[in-house]
Amino acid sequence: MTIGIIGLGLIGGSMAIDLRRNKFADHFLGCDNVELNALTAQRIGLVDEIVTMDELIAKSDLILLSVPVSAAIRMLSDILDKISDNQYVVDVCSTKEKLNDSVHYHPRRKNYVASHPMAGTEFNGPWAAIPNLFAGRAGIICNAEDSDSKAVELVRRMYDSLNMRIIYMRAAHHDVHVAYVSHISHVISFALALTVLDKEKNEKNIFDLASGGFASTARLSKSNADMWVPIFLQNKENVLSVLDAYMDKLKQFKVAMEENDDTALRHLIEEANRIKRILR
Repeated sequence: MTIGIIGLGLIGGSMAIDLRRNKFADHFLGCDNVELNALTAQRIGLVDEIVTMDELIAKSDLILLSVPVSAAIRMLSDILDKISDNQYVVDVCSTKEKLNDSVHYHPRRKNYVASHPMAGTEFNGPWAAIPNLFAGRAGIICNAEDSDSKAVELVRRMYDSLNMRIIYMRAAHHDVHVAYVSHISHVISFALALTVLDKEKNEKNIFDLASGGFASTARLSKSNADMWVPIFLQNKENVLSVLDAYMDKLKQFKVAMEENDDTALRHLIEEANRIKRILR
């Protein structure tokens, strides 16, 4: 099998490492609109060849679309226009509904699988690619009934080879859930970093005094804007809804502290502690 990877960053590169290692595919082609990314990916062995987009589409059995979701929406229909009946396309974008809707009536819609591997780090580029990034994580396949069973089975086997847990759901439901468990976390982290940078002008104090709690909360604020701006805008209805709920909880903490209400503070904290039943 030949896999063509469009977008040679953290996710595409990390998938290439493990798919090559476990012999899921024989040959890896790559293309990226940033020349440095493309050259680096080939030099460090993520892909065997750097080719043009048209060459990649013509030669690949499975095309992995690993670009920001705004770019994926622009590209997906054109890719489907050019593939044959026995070629398949899978994306790994963090929002699904609008991307899925963009090709709902395409003649080759069944050759496309909408998916999202729930894994990542705050780093980007081919040099950020690491082995075992996906092990134990959820691999989500959306609207599987709209895809050819052979395409779904191929993507399922790909995620199995990465040691992922396969979950099937509707694209709209996916976008609601990731707004809560992923997208809001990034908004909070970006806002925290901005607050600290605004209030603490001495960067040495931030470096010297930052504890594990701050470092873990602010870690996501290092994430790449090119990836996250499209995610927030594509999923803004769900993210805004979650933000409203989050700001309400912040207000409850603020009021409790203003009023020296230790009972209210204790109640809020102990209610939050219930998350321990879910996250261990």
